[in-house]
Amino acid sequence: MKKAITIIVLAILFVACKSKSGTTTTTVENKPVTTTKLDRSSQVAIKGNWVISRVTYPGSDYIKVNSFQIADSKCFVGSTWNFISNNNKGSMSLTKSDCPAFSSPIVWSVNKEGQFVLKILDAGEKAKKVRDGYVLSLANQSETSFQLVDKINVGGQVKEVIYQFEKTN
Repeated sequence: MKKAITIIVLAILFVACKSKSGTTTTTVENKPVTTTKLDRSSQVAIKGNWVISRVTYPGSDYIKVNSFQIADSKCFVGSTWNFISNNNKGSMSLTKSDCPAFSSPIVWSVNKEGQFVLKILDAGEKAKKVRDGYVLSLANQSETSFQLVDKINVGGQVKEVIYQFEKTN
């Protein structure tokens, strides 16, 4: 009887201590977002080099949006993005004149709920050390384009910022 109890306790401990590899935890608005199921087909479709062709949101003529805490959303038009699907890494660069120069490695994934999870890293920084990131919705994905949709709060109302990506190669 003692052997059976010992085996059951060890089995429970083994399951409780099981590694959570493939789990992504990102903080959004001070709330942790954890996803464990990745959408591999969506990730493979995003593989390659992309450029943001436009950024749209209601009131864009009057309201400035600081995208990803880097620059004004209009500075992201023409930005170049590289996505590597087999290791979920890549890079992004702002290239528009009259905007701050910015280039950074990124870590990204797409979960089964259609959420695009993005971490922007400093040079030499490991993704597991970065606790903050961004969760956007993936929409209208095709072989040559897709959209990332961010939700922002403007005057107590939720508005959508849409980043339109076009494939460059």
